[in-house]
Amino acid sequence: MDPIADMLSMIKNAGPVSRPLVTVSYSKLKHAILIQLLEAGYVASVVKKAREKKSDALEIGLMYTDGQPKVSDVKRISKPSRRVYIGYKDLRPVKNGHGLTILSTPKGIITSAKARKELVGGEVLFEIW
Repeated sequence: MDPIADMLSMIKNAGPVSRPLVTVSYSKLKHAILIQLLEAGYVASVVKKAREKKSDALEIGLMYTDGQPKVSDVKRISKPSRRVYIGYKDLRPVKNGHGLTILSTPKGIITSAKARKELVGGEVLFEIW
């Protein structure tokens, strides 16, 4: 029921079995989230693929460091049943700066560091580390 949580769990679960790629269905929101994860260094690549007689797909290249997956865990904060909003003053580092928070703001999908810089708050989508 939650396509973002499904995408995140696919990324998280593909790491321990050393899968190089994960394929998920395409949406603009998922693509924007993956672009932020790509810029932050949590995924290696994001490619939009056109499929015949099916909807488009996103092919996600996973990143590994010394054989260990870069993504060790993900915590979904805002869910379809419970939306969580936060101001830029209340944004805190995740795992002492070793993690990342992704927000949906009026300026688009951005990380918590960019949100603090641009003085904008929004809906907290998830934390990743």
